[in-house]
Parts: sequence; C-alpha cells; structure tokens
Amino acid sequence: MMIFSLKRVNAIFVKDWKDLQRNSYVLFTLALPLVFAAWLGRIGEDNALLATYPINLSLVIAGAFIQAAMVAEEKEKNTLRGLLLSPASTVEILIGKSALSAVMTIIVIIGSIFLSDYKTPSLPLFSFSILLGLMIYLAIGTILGLLSRTVMETSIIGMPVLLIFGMSSMLKSMIENDMLLRMISYLPNEQLNTIWSHLSNGAGLRVILENMMILLVWAIVSFFITVLIYKKRRID
Repeated sequence: MMIFSLKRVNAIFVKDWKDLQRNSYVLFTLALPLVFAAWLGRIGEDNALLATYPINLSLVIAGAFIQAAMVAEEKEKNTLRGLLLSPASTVEILIGKSALSAVMTIIVIIGSIFLSDYKTPSLPLFSFSILLGLMIYLAIGTILGLLSRTVMETSIIGMPVLLIFGMSSMLKSMIENDMLLRMISYLPNEQLNTIWSHLSNGAGLRVILENMMILLVWAIVSFFITVLIYKKRRID
C-alpha cells in the first residue's frame, strides 16, 4: 500500500514537472529572489536583516506564489477536478502537489545563499527553521491556489501575502502603532529573522525554542486550514 501511495505521489510530481517546463511565468518568477541575492552579493551589503531578505523572498515567491500558480493552473485547465475525484487520498494529493514547489524553493534558497554570500549559522537549526517556513508557505500557497479561479488571479490576491509575509520587516520602520508592531512580530518571516539573528550571534536551541514553537503552530494551523478548504472544494 505504501509503495502504491508513493507511486501516486510521484505521478503527480512528474506531471507538475512537465507542466513547469512549459510555464515561462513560473520560471521567470523563480528567478526574482536569485536576481535580488546576486545584487546583494555584488554590493557587499553587511546588513544582517537585508542579508536574510532573499531567503524570506524565496520562501514567499517560490514557496507560496509558485504553489498558488500551479494549483490555480490545475483549476483553470479543469484538471484539478479529476485529481480531486481520483482514488488518491488528501495527504497524497497535497504532498504530490507540494513536492515540486518544495524542491524548487530549496534550490532557490540555496542559490540565494550562494549568490548573496550569506554565512549560514548552525546549519542543523537553520535547516530546521527553513523546513518549518517551507511547510507554512506551501500551505499558504495551496490555500491561495484553491481560492483563485485563474493563475492571474493568484497574483492579485497574492500581493497582500507578499507585502505582509515578505516585506513586513522593511515596513516596520514606518509603523508607530505598538499593537500592530506586536502582531507583525508573530509573522513567520519575523520569527525566521529572529531565529537567524540569534543563531548568527552563537545562540543555541534554548534561546530560539519559543520562536520555533510559534513557527510550528503556524505550520499546523496552515495545514489544517488547507485540508478544510481542499475538502470543501472536493465537495463543490
């Protein structure tokens, strides 16, 4: 049963890979974090927050936006209906539809780190924080894709996601409301920035444990919301 399930997941992955090769919009979008990282590496900016920005941008664009576009494309072509009604389980479909986006996101993150010359602190903890962030943004991307009717619509409804989850760190200097600043501090990108900052200063798991737990809560809640919306779309 496990081998059969893996075959179904792999079939979804292979189909998405073939679709990706024909999608110039997705390929162009994937290049944006790499261009920004290359620019940072060229100017040699020594700002810790700015240095991690390409990584957060990779998670938002490659994780959320690309995932949303790929799910919305399935809906636009009316191929998602067949997938929803297939024998594949909810978990199999969600993993299969997220696998390619996850692989592409990891590749873009590695490329961004290399191009920006970012020194990754404490690789195991850094990698685990990336994994949690990836789960969150893939879930958000799936939600956006399920709520969108077309690929172009994901760009419209996804713009607030880019501003909130991708650029909030840059916008904090313009915000004076303490309550709003506190709410922003709980966003995934802010938690990731805090974790990476502590790790860069030599901190261990004990210092960043609370931040990791907040990310874990984000991941669990995002996953359950994704499953609920998916099941509703399946019934519809």
